[in-house]
Amino acid sequence: MIELGLVSAILPDLSFEEVIDYAAQAGFACVEFCCWPKGRAARRYGGVTHIDVNATDEKGLLSYVDYSRQKGVGISSLAYYPNPLDHDREAGEAAIKHIYKLIDASALMGINMVTTFIGRDRTKTVEENLDLYEQVWTPIIRYAEEKKVRIGIENCPMYFTQNEWPAGVNLASAPYIWREMFRRIPSDYLGLNYDPSHLHLIFANYVTPIIDFRDKIFHVHLKDMHIDREKLNEYGIFAYPSLWHRPKLPGLGDIDFGALISALHDIRYKGAACVEIEDRAFEDSLNDVKSGIEQSYRYLKTLI
Repeated sequence: MIELGLVSAILPDLSFEEVIDYAAQAGFACVEFCCWPKGRAARRYGGVTHIDVNATDEKGLLSYVDYSRQKGVGISSLAYYPNPLDHDREAGEAAIKHIYKLIDASALMGINMVTTFIGRDRTKTVEENLDLYEQVWTPIIRYAEEKKVRIGIENCPMYFTQNEWPAGVNLASAPYIWREMFRRIPSDYLGLNYDPSHLHLIFANYVTPIIDFRDKIFHVHLKDMHIDREKLNEYGIFAYPSLWHRPKLPGLGDIDFGALISALHDIRYKGAACVEIEDRAFEDSLNDVKSGIEQSYRYLKTLI
């Protein structure tokens, strides 16, 4: 059974307990909790910390699990989306260190899932990045195997703004890269946190890969996206995407969620599918955010 969940990033000012309480009230089965190191957010929806693994001992981590169980809401994953392959190796190593901490925490808490990016060195070619990926991620995945923690890599290209364009800061954006990722590091503990909106952004089919990569879909994000054709005509496809696309609530953009969820049912997907809210039309206040979350829940629940 698909578990309809929520990504906690859209509720940065609520505590862990408040997010769980709200998710339970809204009807969600689980939450993907953001676990960034405390500090200044580097980007919108980044830097959110609902579980601080750097400031919480084992007893504290287990208390999060206890609270979520009391409320009947699961924790689908510990989430952190940095750039472990950053050309600034100090920043890259800091990201890697935190990923190891999340693997430990996820194992201790019995969640057994971490969702993240593989990253990208924007000064290197794709082939050079794949070599760097193999070097950096092989020991991480081997450690995850020892801990029985699955790593779900989100397929977001991270080239939305002028500062990220054109290479982006996450290599794992397209199926041909995924094939090479899994060939270079074969592991039952390395897979995808699958988001259809990012494939739509690169004008790729977002249903077929569900079938092709059925054994590698560990976690799912449910986010919609609208590509504004008039703006695309104005700026062209080679302009950075924030000029011509908008993330939307599920059902308000271009994604065919009926076809998407049908494909997930076809592969007998049993994991979490978490609503990721990034629609600025629903961000004027906490009440607006909650109305967007609840509208998304009602829409998706009928399909799931």
